[in-house]
Order: sequence, then C-alpha cells, then structure tokens
Amino acid sequence: MTMEVLDLLQPSVPADASIAVAGNNVLGRIGSLETRIAETAAEIDAAQSIRYRVFVEEMQARLPEAAMRAKRDFDRWDDICDHLLVVDHKIEGEPEDQIVGTYRLLRHEVAMEHGGFYSDSEFQTADLVARHPEVRFMELGRSCVLPDYRSKRTVELLWQGNWAYALKHDIGVMFGCASFHGTDPADHAMALSFLHHNARATGDWAVAARPELAVDMNLMPAEEASGRRALTGLPPLIKGYLRLGAMVGEGAVIDHAFNTTDVLIVLPISSISDRYLNYYGADAGRFAS
Repeated sequence: MTMEVLDLLQPSVPADASIAVAGNNVLGRIGSLETRIAETAAEIDAAQSIRYRVFVEEMQARLPEAAMRAKRDFDRWDDICDHLLVVDHKIEGEPEDQIVGTYRLLRHEVAMEHGGFYSDSEFQTADLVARHPEVRFMELGRSCVLPDYRSKRTVELLWQGNWAYALKHDIGVMFGCASFHGTDPADHAMALSFLHHNARATGDWAVAARPELAVDMNLMPAEEASGRRALTGLPPLIKGYLRLGAMVGEGAVIDHAFNTTDVLIVLPISSISDRYLNYYGADAGRFAS
C-alpha cells in the first residue's frame, strides 16, 4: 500500500483509553465503554438480538424462518464461538441491556474440531490455512454496532478486544469476511477496485473466492480508483482493517441472504503496523485486565 494511502488512513488515539481492571474476560475500556467476552447465555442472546436489528431490520437480511420468528440472528456457529461485546456502562439495566456492539471469534483449534471455518463456504480459506501449518488462525465475523455507537472510538475498542484476545490465545493470523451493503458490485466499483489494486493478498497469503461464487473486483483502472474518493466508499470496518495492515483476498462473493457483497480480510499479526503495536501495546498489557 502506498504511503499516500497510509497517510489517509492514519488513526486518532482516544485520550481516555485506560487499562481494564474488572473480571478476567474484560479486554479494554475507553470512557464508559468496555469490551469483553460474553459470560452468560443472556449476553449471547442479547448479541444475537443486536445482530438481528442491524442485519435484518436495517440491512434487509433474510434469515431462516426460526431466526426471523425469534428476532435473533443465530446459527450453529454461535455455540462454538466466543462472543466479543462492547458494553456501555452509562446505560441503566442488566448487563445484557448495556451491549451496543459485538464480534464473533472462532479460534483455530475449535474450528478444526468442528469441520473448518465459517468463511470456507465463500472463500478458499482451507487452502490458506493448510499452507501455514505453523500458524494459528482466528476468524472474525458477525461484526455489528448499534447506529448511535458507530464511531471510530467504538471500532478502536473492538480492535483492542480482538488484539488482546489474539495474544492471549497465541494467534498468528486474523481473518474473516467483511461486507459492502447490497448485492450489486457495480454500486461499489471504485471501492472494490481500490482494494483489488492496493490491498490484494499475494504470495503465501493469496486466497481467492470459491470459483463458483467469485465476482471480479477489478472493475476500474487503478488510476481511477485511488485517493480520498475511493476511501470514502469503504465501510468503516474495512478502513479499520486496512489501517492495521490487512490484505484482501481475490474476488468478492454475493451473499443474497444478508444482502451484502463480501470480501475476505487477511491480517497476519506480523503485518500489523508499528504505530498500532505501539498504541495497543505489543503485549496488549495496556488494555488487558
């Protein structure tokens, strides 16, 4: 990625980020917001409710009938994943009432015990994992935040949690699907082309969409898909991945159920920018409980 692009993706550091001091599952705090791993079935249920509100009510996803009736986004993966939460302690009520954002985390050994990673259904991630037998992977998925909390601060807090969790479990690579809203790639031609030309994973990290599902991301010449205009079309989550040093797989996949166009993000820990290692802490000690 060019220095110009990196300059446009520079982070801002919250002044009130602090060390978490509560229970073992707490991974970080900024102001009244805290990130931690879900501890109860009620908290996981609340996270599934937030996912439903964002994916179905806001983004027009169409889930299986049982999920639509329950007004919860759930599937078999929820039972084997850890659920990273962002909670706001300013909200009155029970702990599950304070949840404002969530991520789903699947560790390598757990995935292998249960037939692979969720992303395998869209991308050739099994080949990527097989090429790196010495590395432990972690899949990130189902990221969503309530509208009033969609700020850089919340995204940074989610990443504090991911980073501390990854180090705790000796993870070498974080990866997972990230989405553009809608199922017409032409609506995101500049942004997809920008990713293709500037952030594509190559060499040992190359990974492609499954051939029967692949949609070309190379929709515009490199010179037409560059600069601030292209970055404006990227969802905040994908911008956050790029800031950290992530790469993107070859080809996108249309997910009609979730009304999205998906790309695969690949982030080796060794590729994380020094500025972020310094900010989050090379040992995550600044944010870990």
